[in-house]
Amino acid sequence: MTIPRPSLDRAAELREEPDLLDRLRDDPATRVVVVREGRVRVVDSALLRVPPAAVVEATWALLGRDADGSVLLLAAAPPESDALDAAPDEIWLGLRDLGGRIDGRESELLISAIALAGWLRDAPFCPTCGGGTELRQGGWSRRCLVCGREHFPRTDPAVIVAVESRDGERLLLGANANWGGRMYSCFAGFTEAGESLEATVHREIEEESGVRLSSLRYISSQAWPFPRSLMIGFRAVVDDESAARADGEEIIEVRWFTRAEIGSALAGHGPVGLPGPASIARALIVDWYEGRA
Repeated sequence: MTIPRPSLDRAAELREEPDLLDRLRDDPATRVVVVREGRVRVVDSALLRVPPAAVVEATWALLGRDADGSVLLLAAAPPESDALDAAPDEIWLGLRDLGGRIDGRESELLISAIALAGWLRDAPFCPTCGGGTELRQGGWSRRCLVCGREHFPRTDPAVIVAVESRDGERLLLGANANWGGRMYSCFAGFTEAGESLEATVHREIEEESGVRLSSLRYISSQAWPFPRSLMIGFRAVVDDESAARADGEEIIEVRWFTRAEIGSALAGHGPVGLPGPASIARALIVDWYEGRA
């Protein structure tokens, strides 16, 4: 469903080298991926790589090594930056825009770049004392200049669950209030402090859809940089199908879908909209649909 093993060489052994970023920015062989407001430049279904000299203003970090062995840097550009303005064969796109248009390696690079750029932009100060920080480890940590604490990019675990009937022939999906009832998806929620992933699944499903689960199993995971989530995907089987009901707040409607209805929706023919191809939610739905189709 998602990338089975890392395809991006993150070159972690380089991160402690002194003056690493300055040295790499002076190296004409270095290549740079520019992120601005969660979007990148794309050419021919690949992220655009540019030489460091092409970037006017940015916060820098090490992304890793490219497939050809060249070093890749991240340039997190401010929103008002005019670096790499529009050209006829290039556009700025985000993760949702790209969907399934790029392969697994480019997708991993894209998600890593967006996630790290978001942290570089949003966490310049120490969360403990409020002091200013300096970047370390090639942009992957910050040290507070006041209290000396070290901080790292944050990742928030969240579960996302495809809930099926006891006979495996129907799928329970919910319509989130933020979507205005136009789209149905798997149920999801963040893990709370002191809670296991399994406990999160049981709690979130009962809270959002009213059903209790008789079994669940892990399927796959997906990093989701909006702003810093790790989506952990499960499939689960309900105990009592008749108990399904929406919580009326976050989820405004729940509905059981037959396999034929899911197949029609995946083909774009209705009866409802489903999540886009960039999301693990769609992958979970496809996994269920194709498992016994």
